[in-house]
Amino acid sequence: MPLNFTAIDFETANSSPASACAVGLVRVRDGEVVATTGWLIQPPPGHDEFQEWNVRIHGIRAEDVLSASTWADQFDRLCDFAGADVLVAHNAGFDLNVLRRASEATGGICPPYRSLCSLQVARKTYQLDSYRLPVAAAAAGFEEFAHHDALADARACAQIVIDAARRAGAADVDMLAELLSLRVAGTPARTPERAVA
Repeated sequence: MPLNFTAIDFETANSSPASACAVGLVRVRDGEVVATTGWLIQPPPGHDEFQEWNVRIHGIRAEDVLSASTWADQFDRLCDFAGADVLVAHNAGFDLNVLRRASEATGGICPPYRSLCSLQVARKTYQLDSYRLPVAAAAAGFEEFAHHDALADARACAQIVIDAARRAGAADVDMLAELLSLRVAGTPARTPERAVA
């Protein structure tokens, strides 16, 4: 199988994981970026307060999303872009939790995506003082990007996985995880083969 996946990054309006206000998506096929997209999102009602701390990080304000699609209105678009791909994110637990919690907040059902964390991949691939996204991306040859812009961050984490797969000689995401002693989340654990008597 080829190195195919979709990198994803969310920005949130506040500390609630359901408060998605921006998403970036990067499609990788055969180890190459072939499509990118990103957009602003109106966070779900009850999760739509923009806290000063978050605004300082990503620069997105409540007025910026007034004409943006709601979570429910844009969710099919997001899922159509990702398809059945493994989702890759830097600290994937956070981004997959945003997907689940924003879906729950709007009465939707989140598909059971498999995921791989580029932060864990970076820790197994590079010797760095910090594994923050800008530092790990620079080690992968992706420098000078607008950190906390959702699309730029998704592009950076895609590059980490592409570079790590090249270094490890991995043909696909599952092989990369196996070579680095990681697990693609959402993948059923292998049952040991029983010895034949």
